[in-house]
Amino acid sequence: MMLVDHIAATLARLGISHVFGVGGANIEDLFAALDRQGSLQLILAKHEFSAGTMADGYARASGRPGVVITTSGGGAMNLVPALAESYASCVPVLAIVGEPPTSLAGRGAFQDSTGSAGTIDAERVFSAVSVHCTRISSAAQLPGALEASLRAATGDRPGPAVLLVPKDLQTSEVVPKAERSSAPLHKLDLDALRRAVATLRSCVGRTLIIAGEGVGRHEARDDLAYLADVLDAQVAVTPEARDAFDNDSPRFVGVTGTMGHRQVAEALAGACCCLLVGTRLPALARQGLESNLERCQTLAIHFERPFVPALWVRGHVRRTLRAIRLVLGPAGGPAPKPLARSNRQSEAMAAIADAIEHGANLVIDAGNTGATAVHDLSSPSGGRCLVALGMGGMGYSFGAAMGAACATGRRSYVVAGDGSFWMHGLEIHTALEHCLAVTFLVLDNSSHGMCSTRDRLLAGGDGARYRFRRSHVARGLGAMLPGLPAFECDNPQQLREALRACSQLDGPAVISLATDVEELPPFEFSPIQTRPEPAELKLAL
Repeated sequence: MMLVDHIAATLARLGISHVFGVGGANIEDLFAALDRQGSLQLILAKHEFSAGTMADGYARASGRPGVVITTSGGGAMNLVPALAESYASCVPVLAIVGEPPTSLAGRGAFQDSTGSAGTIDAERVFSAVSVHCTRISSAAQLPGALEASLRAATGDRPGPAVLLVPKDLQTSEVVPKAERSSAPLHKLDLDALRRAVATLRSCVGRTLIIAGEGVGRHEARDDLAYLADVLDAQVAVTPEARDAFDNDSPRFVGVTGTMGHRQVAEALAGACCCLLVGTRLPALARQGLESNLERCQTLAIHFERPFVPALWVRGHVRRTLRAIRLVLGPAGGPAPKPLARSNRQSEAMAAIADAIEHGANLVIDAGNTGATAVHDLSSPSGGRCLVALGMGGMGYSFGAAMGAACATGRRSYVVAGDGSFWMHGLEIHTALEHCLAVTFLVLDNSSHGMCSTRDRLLAGGDGARYRFRRSHVARGLGAMLPGLPAFECDNPQQLREALRACSQLDGPAVISLATDVEELPPFEFSPIQTRPEPAELKLAL
């Protein structure tokens, strides 16, 4: 069996349905092997960053590793920022990168990145944005290296694993390994677990649970909901974990942090214990909560140490929650009455919320539009909500939504600003080519809105340097891409009509809505009502 055929067979055996990539001379043999394998669908992207975000979105939505393949040189380097997001957000991705033949390493090969003879060392570059990076030096090394990469990507600290495979080795013969071995697991810290359970028992009815993205990644939503009932607890979610807990539950109090809800701080102020589940609580997620976190007892379940002082129970989220459940016993006590919800919801977000169906994927981009969407849009019932705050890069949503649609077989909804669209929005062409069920919503305020907001609130400027001339995104795409349903909207009513029309489609569609650049996101410090001190604003923004 050729090396590339072994890779394809291994991916198929793991239940991977889609592979994302951009072609090139040093990866073409793997492209051919994927075609021969038959059960893997190759999604050809326009840019390696987008291919990486597709794999990231696939992994977040499916619970299986995402797979991205690229060629050497600039193609490989274009993949780096996508893997940086996956690394920061602990998303399991396998990246297979082609390299020039071994015989030409250090001898002037085109796109040489072996680190020889003054060339870039791709292994060092990718090691900085991965949990595991290996360059294959012989065909016999590949089966073991592939298994090690998959174990690393899906281990207790998941993330991207990178395989660098020279072209001449890709068609070499290999002897397949019999089966994949299991990833090693961290042993549960029983002493920390016992102390955590004692604290939780003493705070029944007075506990706030803050759920992070690790809840979804470890498929622990049901376990979290059960524990909330056992503890008679209120539940908040971090911005990137909107789908970690039922947003319509009477226990749900909102989103934490800069783009979140004031009710979370109120719930924490009345709690004697705060349990962090699947989050390290980074700065964007803890803004406005610091003083109350210092006051109450804080516990954390995560495979890495939290960013705030806490009793840390290191381990896999689902297994740890189940261990706590066994010790605490059955649920009891009624759910609390829901707190009042924020009434700052724009008509556009209301229209989007009404249109998103059960089981859909909601993928939110960075910037002012993203902040408003995280605050105002609930996670789709029975679906997924993806937000990339590991690196917070603009344009992530366009590729990730396609990956999520491939993973789930359900429609994805992108909510992005025009600034994000201008970066990576032309990847919409890939959705059209593959008839992927994605509705791309571009809220167009003709600016880099978050930069304009900072300029006005922090620098005393008028934000003009970050503004663009008015464009017609949907109309332009409709003219450029025949067959793409495109709706240019000037008001929320037109938006509702466009969303209704898109609900009848099988493939992609794009909707753009003109919005006001002067509108500020609903940041928790309420800049419209009270102007905070500059230091507070700088931390929040």
